[in-house]
Amino acid sequence: MSLVLTPLENIPLIRRDDNLADIVLKSLQDTGLTLQDNDILVFAQKIVSKAEGRKVNLAEVSPSPRAIELGEQTEKDPRVVELMLRESNEVLRTRIGTIIVEHKLGFICANAGIDHSNVAGTGDLAEEWVLLLPENPDHSCDLIRKEIEIKTGKSIGVVIIDSHGRAWRNGTVGVAIGISGVPGVVDKRGEKDLFGYTLRITIIGAADELAAAASLMMGQASEGKPIVHIRGFPYPLQEGTIKDLIRPKEQDMFR
Repeated sequence: MSLVLTPLENIPLIRRDDNLADIVLKSLQDTGLTLQDNDILVFAQKIVSKAEGRKVNLAEVSPSPRAIELGEQTEKDPRVVELMLRESNEVLRTRIGTIIVEHKLGFICANAGIDHSNVAGTGDLAEEWVLLLPENPDHSCDLIRKEIEIKTGKSIGVVIIDSHGRAWRNGTVGVAIGISGVPGVVDKRGEKDLFGYTLRITIIGAADELAAAASLMMGQASEGKPIVHIRGFPYPLQEGTIKDLIRPKEQDMFR
């Protein structure tokens, strides 16, 4: 068994309303790949957000008193903090330079996933623009997947990923924030190990494992490889949702 990850070539700079399915199909040709059943395409969150028009000009944001207060506490731009508050259910932790929130999509992340890097506007300074996460990443995956399947006749999976930190380890890793046709988790409970022991608690975060692997291929700076093709996923493709990966609040021992 082998898992093969291939960054797609010649991905253009993505703009609002670009058709990501068509861009992928052209890039697959340029990369010398023919899509097969059970292949998976992994998209960096930024290009999906850009195509969906999730770019915001900070010059047009008026911070609330709460955003101004948090901005002073964390030494962050209160306009960015205002967007964080709009994108979040709850602020969980703060320190200088960082605000940890429960995003309205359900997961815990720093700064509500709002990003300055690799974001530029038109007619304004680049630092005046930020990018929000897709409004509904699962739905975004569904749309891309269905269009590609219609145009190719192949059954595939689609994942959107972002870089997240972890409370108990240094460094960011790629995690799934949207999935379609890919299991979020794979439940191995009830299966036997090599020595006949019945597994009791083993649930594999398969979509996050895919995300971390794809993130290695994408890079984090100027690599320009925001889509990765994956072949050889060791589990059957099936319908999943990002909610499968989010631990319920009552089971979260770190809150």
